[in-house]
Amino acid sequence: MLRTSRTAAVLTAAALALPLAACSGTDDAAGGGKVTLNYWLWDDKQQPAYQACADEFSKANPNITVKISQTAWAQYWQNLTTQLASGSAPDVWTDHASYYPQFVASNQILDIQPYADKDKVDLSQYQGGLADLFVKDGKRYGLPKDWDTMALVYNTKYVTDATGLDKLTWNPADGGTFEQAIAKATVDANGKNGLDPAFDKAHVKVYGFLPEWADGAQGQNGWGDLAVSNGFTFTDKNPWGTHYNYDDPKLAATITWFKHIMDAGYAPKFDKQSTLSRDAVMDAGQGAYTIVGSWTINSYLGDGAKQKYAFAPLPQGPNGRKTPINGLSDAIYAGTKHPNEAWAWVKFLGSSACQDIVGEKAVVFPAIKSASEKALAAHKAAGRDVHVFTDEASASGGTFFLPVTDHGNEISQIVQDALQGAILGQSSPADALKKANDQVNALFK
Repeated sequence: MLRTSRTAAVLTAAALALPLAACSGTDDAAGGGKVTLNYWLWDDKQQPAYQACADEFSKANPNITVKISQTAWAQYWQNLTTQLASGSAPDVWTDHASYYPQFVASNQILDIQPYADKDKVDLSQYQGGLADLFVKDGKRYGLPKDWDTMALVYNTKYVTDATGLDKLTWNPADGGTFEQAIAKATVDANGKNGLDPAFDKAHVKVYGFLPEWADGAQGQNGWGDLAVSNGFTFTDKNPWGTHYNYDDPKLAATITWFKHIMDAGYAPKFDKQSTLSRDAVMDAGQGAYTIVGSWTINSYLGDGAKQKYAFAPLPQGPNGRKTPINGLSDAIYAGTKHPNEAWAWVKFLGSSACQDIVGEKAVVFPAIKSASEKALAAHKAAGRDVHVFTDEASASGGTFFLPVTDHGNEISQIVQDALQGAILGQSSPADALKKANDQVNALFK
């Protein structure tokens, strides 16, 4: 079956090969010359899948070679910013909705709407709403390549009874059944759990929950999800809002609850946290629950996992269960010497010919709905139960988009600093967020 699908992908690739009649710039491939496109991505687990796409693309476009470079997340953006400033950026790079507004503002990213119109790209094939994320003022800056939602991951050694995990509730007043589950999974040095009156919060061996506080202004890995389930909305509109709502009491109440579970000993205190990532702390057996994205599936359920894990849906808040649905795209450098070849590659990345390959390798959920189904089937065939992510993605009213606005970098730093200060007790969450909100909205004046 896999071989048949791959063969079909090759045939589709040939059908999708872009006639290299110039829309702008020069085209060495059109004149028979060889062109090498530099393509950057940050996820090492995805690189083999996209190398397979590049191989198929080059078979259909023998004059174009795609050279893939992979760099870890933090260095990726640092390197890209440096290369863009020096005028030597890659022809195409994997882009993120939080980062691309700065490239638009700096005129560093190519508008591909004329190409998409000319080739009649079917935007309805993508997961709902993703095609609109990379559009501003009628200009399009990418085609959707994948999507992700969030879920609870838990260590089955500490959560031995999964009954009811699909119906967990949360509220900022008493934490709901979610807090009860967290407390039960928290264990001190004497083996007492957080529900036991004798629980010693000063000597915790296993924390029931691991929060993420290096999460910028969006809280995708925890606080943002619960805040939206509590009725919080980030901006006046999305994408391209111009007013943020970080002073909303519903957000302050959410952050207050996070501080409460830390004070209770159910989560590590911010200033006492390990320098290791949450994934590493989970793998060390020191955490029972945390919130992760679907891009981590193979880290937790793959052959190299150091503990036995399973996934459960996010808890339902006062406004229901809410997960961000985020998506990546591929950007073309405005200064590329090969715009048409770069478009041919981006168009292929956004097609079923590539996304079916990615889906069959089950590293992410591709943006095209039929390719996502292939990814889910591939996970199931490998014995990985990950339907919670796709169930959440398809739930009516269950998803929201993270804010896409100008000034993303500044906003991220302002809000993250405010939240960390509040968690450390330097000010109340309400005061910290009110001050941060004033600073954020001043950026738009």
